[in-house]
Parts: sequence; C-alpha cells; structure tokens
Amino acid sequence: MTKWVCVYCASSTRLAAKYYEAGEEIGRGLGKRSWGLVYGGGRAGVMGSVAHAAKAAGAKVVGVIPDFMVERELAYREADELVVVNTMRERRRIMEDRADAFVALPGGIGTLEELVEILVARSLNRHAKPLVLVNQDGFYDDLLKFFARMTAENFKSPNLHEQLVVTPTVAGVWPLLESPRSAEVDALWR
Repeated sequence: MTKWVCVYCASSTRLAAKYYEAGEEIGRGLGKRSWGLVYGGGRAGVMGSVAHAAKAAGAKVVGVIPDFMVERELAYREADELVVVNTMRERRRIMEDRADAFVALPGGIGTLEELVEILVARSLNRHAKPLVLVNQDGFYDDLLKFFARMTAENFKSPNLHEQLVVTPTVAGVWPLLESPRSAEVDALWR
C-alpha cells in the first residue's frame, strides 16, 4: 500500500536555488521510498521542483489545483492524477483527506495557511497524521517563537510542540515519517 505524503511549499519562481534543491530532494526521497506525492498541482516554483523530481524518481504524483490556476497554465499536467477543484478550501480538504502525512517546506502565505490548518486539525484531534516542518536555514524561527509565546501565555497548551515536529533539513524528514511519534491532544478534545 502506497504511503501518501502531502508537501506544502512555494510556487514562487524568484527564490534562492537552495529552496528548489530542497524540493527536488523531497521528491527524490519520495520516489526512493515508493511513497506517493499529494500536493497543490502546480508546475512552478518549489511545487514544480517537488513534482518533477518525485515523478522522475518513480513516485506517483497527485496534484490538486483550483480551476483558475489551470486556466493560467500553472498545472503540472504530467501528474498521475490531476484533480481540478473550484476553490482553495476544496483543494486543502482533498489534500488533507488523501494524505497519510504532511511536510511543510519554506513557503509563503499559502504554505502558512495550509500548515496552520493541518496543525489546528491535529490539535483538535481530527487526525493523528504526522506533520513535519522543515525549518531550512531557520526560515520558520520566528513562527516557532510565536508558537512558543502562544503556549507561554496559555493561548495554547504546551502540547502544541508535540503536534508539529521540526527538522532543519530534508534528510531529517524521513526518520520522522518512518517512525512518527504520537502526540497528546488537550483533554477537551480527547
């Protein structure tokens, strides 16, 4: 049975090369493990790097993309399956439903939205799927400090840090997905 990993990442084409290289490394790693990719369906930016590398490495690729992006020729048509939806919300829901685990690479506000939505669902005990944040070169340091402040001021319980595992490198993703740790949820949501 194929394990499906949803990768959240940037569509920008103006990034430093290291971000595209990280995307390629994720894609190759999926293929090496015979795991499938579920992602936002784009051909541009880090999204395209992940999809192209995954496909070249033999991974199955499922893209989920809104119709307005397809109309702009942003879809990765070489995907094994391209699911075209009407809204961004529908896209996120399908990606969540089809994934067995989630990995967030550095990205913009769309990546942040996806990451936080999955983190909220995990915190509310709606799923127990692993969630790995790749904090490449400290990209997410400020976000992690913000999460720490949330817990310090009791906006969120300290187990927030159990819901999300962090690694500084793509190489660190694989052991976290191969042997995921369980995480407690707040008593209110058990």
